[in-house]
Amino acid sequence: MLNKNIIDEINAKVSEVLQNSPAKDIEKNIRVLLSGAFTRLDLVTRDEFDVQQEVLQRTREKLMILEGKVSELETQLGKPAHKSTEEEAASHPAEEKQDNEDMHDK
Repeated sequence: MLNKNIIDEINAKVSEVLQNSPAKDIEKNIRVLLSGAFTRLDLVTRDEFDVQQEVLQRTREKLMILEGKVSELETQLGKPAHKSTEEEAASHPAEEKQDNEDMHDK
């Protein structure tokens, strides 16, 4: 097995050669190019996406609660109740699936 000092020396020499080679400049230029492209695409980080997904889930839950309350009030007033969000989604599964796909595409 090679001596650890020899491995460290080889690693240092390879790093030095790469620092002074055109490969380092190419890597830097590609990073700048990709960074600019990603900025123009208006991408969000995974953390931002996860936060927005949680906000959307809480909003959907609140909407379902409010729809239930509206339904109860309409029943008390003698009016026919409207379909809830879950009933709407069940009657239009393709639209719900498309909404979920749209959410994951963004």
